[in-house]
Amino acid sequence: MFAILSAGLAPIIGLMSYFYLKDRVTEPLSLILKAFIFGALLVFPIMFIQYALETEGISNSIFIQSFFFVAFFEEFFKWFIFLFVMYNHSQFDDHYDGIVYSVAISLGFASLENVLYLFTNGIEYALLRAFFPVSSHALFGVIMGYYFGKAKLTNFHTRWNIFLALYIPFILHGIYNYILKSLASSWSYYLIPFMIILWFIALHRVKIANQPVKN
Repeated sequence: MFAILSAGLAPIIGLMSYFYLKDRVTEPLSLILKAFIFGALLVFPIMFIQYALETEGISNSIFIQSFFFVAFFEEFFKWFIFLFVMYNHSQFDDHYDGIVYSVAISLGFASLENVLYLFTNGIEYALLRAFFPVSSHALFGVIMGYYFGKAKLTNFHTRWNIFLALYIPFILHGIYNYILKSLASSWSYYLIPFMIILWFIALHRVKIANQPVKN
C-alpha cells in the first residue's frame, strides 16, 4: 500500500512543486492545499456520472466518449470549482496565481484518480501514468489557470477568457482521450508528440503569466 501511494503521489508532488516554485510571489500553502482537496473530491461525482453513462450505454461513439463523457465532465467540474471557490479570493491577485490554483485543483483530481488506478491495476503502470495522465492533467490546469488569470487581471474580454479557460482544456483533453481510445495499438506514436506540444504550449503560458500584466 505504501509503495502504491508513494508511486502515485510522487509525480503529483514533483509537478506541483515545479509550478509553485515558478511563481514570483508564492501563494499561501493553505490555499493551495484547499484547492488540491477540492480537486481530489471531484473524483467521486465524476466517477459516478461516468459510470452511469457507461452503464446506460448512451453512446458507443469513441468521439462522444472521449470528448464528452470524459473530457467535458472532468474539465467542467475543475473549471466550476475554480470559478466559484478561487476566482474571487483576495489572494488571487496576479496572473500566475491562476496557474498555481488551477494546477492544484487538477493535480488534486489526478492524485486520487492515479492512486485508485494503481490500486486496481498494479504499480507497474506508475511510470507510464506519471508521464501521460498525471502530466496532462497538470498541463490542462496550466492552460485553464492562464485564461482565468487573464480574466481576473485584465479589463477586457473577461467573459471570453473565462469561457476559454474551459473550452481550450476541454478540446485538448478530448484530443488526448480520442488518441488513446481510437489508436489502441499505436497510441504512443501520436500521444508522445501531442504531449511535447502540450508541454511547449503550457510552458509558454507560464512564461507569459509571469510577466507584468498590461491593461
